[in-house]
Amino acid sequence: MPLSPSHTRDLLAKLGHQPKRFLGQNFLVDGNIVRKSLELAGVKAGDAVVEVGPGLGTLTSALLQAGAEVWAVEKDRALHAHLTETLALEHRTLHLLEGDAVEHPLAGLPPERAAAGFKVVANLPYAISTPWMDEVLGGPLPERMVLMLQQEAAQRYVAEPGSKQFGSISIFVQSAFAPDRGHKVAAACFFPRPDIESYLLNLARRPQPFVFAPAVKQLIRACFQQRRKQIGSLLRGKLPDDGAAWLALFPAAGLDARARPEDIPVALWQQLRV
Repeated sequence: MPLSPSHTRDLLAKLGHQPKRFLGQNFLVDGNIVRKSLELAGVKAGDAVVEVGPGLGTLTSALLQAGAEVWAVEKDRALHAHLTETLALEHRTLHLLEGDAVEHPLAGLPPERAAAGFKVVANLPYAISTPWMDEVLGGPLPERMVLMLQQEAAQRYVAEPGSKQFGSISIFVQSAFAPDRGHKVAAACFFPRPDIESYLLNLARRPQPFVFAPAVKQLIRACFQQRRKQIGSLLRGKLPDDGAAWLALFPAAGLDARARPEDIPVALWQQLRV
């Protein structure tokens, strides 16, 4: 599959396809980054791998050549047709789904296969990164995720309490996954070149991942929508005891009811009950 700007441009022209900005269609054209993605994910023969937005199949081809069985979801009808006529015909281990990745976050991976363990390796379309991640965090959880992301999104996912980037998605991601060694990615590694910086984020599932109940997630999101307010006032009327039981845990962390959402550590958020 194409691994240079010229080959990618030629194939797109042959297909009569114009990259769609709203779908985040910046195609990977650097073989080193493809190899780095597989290396960070530890992809080996027999692995079940989910890919989001396979595009022209550059990363998909590498996964298949490594012996992985791949479940991929592609929203663009023309690209889905191209992959169906090329890679899917050549590889029985490629399961290709046409659809929205937020609606199909695991690309149709069967529940029994997911239960046996799987990984996610994807050049994630920037526009859907957070809603897609939110769906994945509902489980079943992959053993590892290696995701090409907008650098700003990657920073939000691994942000520390007290920083401006720290938010509800930081809490949800870090409760289930631990960041591992990642890799910065230059704009020249894509065609067309994106206007933003990219990062290859490497997340390993924690030995005992914590998954928030939907009602708790909703409350945490509501708190961060008014992140400059004190947590005591934010909880007023939201919980039967106005959060008194939870707030009683704050002094041990050096905090009180005047703390703002961004100051509260992940471990404390995990003890919130609705």
